[in-house]
Amino acid sequence: MATLDKASSADRRDGGAEADLARAYNAHFYDRGKSIGRTSLIVDPPDGRLPPLTPEGQKRRAARAEYLAAHPADSWADRPLRERCIIYHGVPPLPSGYNNTYQIFQSPGYVAILDENIHDVRGIPLDGRPHVGQNIRQWNGNSRGHWENNTLVVETTNYNPQTTFAFPVAGETLRAVERFTRAAADKIELRFTIEDPTTYTRPWTVELPMANLPDYVIYEYACHEGNYALAHVLSGARAQEKAAANAAK
Repeated sequence: MATLDKASSADRRDGGAEADLARAYNAHFYDRGKSIGRTSLIVDPPDGRLPPLTPEGQKRRAARAEYLAAHPADSWADRPLRERCIIYHGVPPLPSGYNNTYQIFQSPGYVAILDENIHDVRGIPLDGRPHVGQNIRQWNGNSRGHWENNTLVVETTNYNPQTTFAFPVAGETLRAVERFTRAAADKIELRFTIEDPTTYTRPWTVELPMANLPDYVIYEYACHEGNYALAHVLSGARAQEKAAANAAK
């Protein structure tokens, strides 16, 4: 949706590789948002910090960090999910540097939420059906919803254990409960609680306001269209391995 202006393009041409990387996104590209008056989105625990990990959670996080340090780019499967254009904001949504817009569609039996970034669409049944079987694990989990007065309550379980962007680590017991409440004509209050007893020592809760943008247009986010980054990362890793092997001879 955003394009580099002429000055930025000239800087990139004249500044070499450092400028090409450091200035790949100009200021117009970023969605800086507005302050909500808090230093943390987390409202529980009251200190605004993630609770400590359990011993199992610490072990799982350390094991993954150790593996990635030794195997940063053996294959595409070692690269982050957002780099592979699989998920970006995750479920529940957490704001990032850009493309933080969501479009919510409501029908009698479903609510569908379109995520602007990587154009995920989450279908949420409202008919009381159970979650899918525990053997089915999905990148954004499996969501089921119901209404409590004017609040849409959505429970999500069955996360893929490799889902790591929204949370430091994910366990098979990860459960998210979102509450979407219409606070005003132009505002939805989102409050969600994360429970994962095999990972965190206690649940934690986030409050996040969502503002209505009536004139905003969501365009297709073609994440991998003309994107050679992943191929270059892997080919660069092979070149580094070859250079290291030659140096060791």
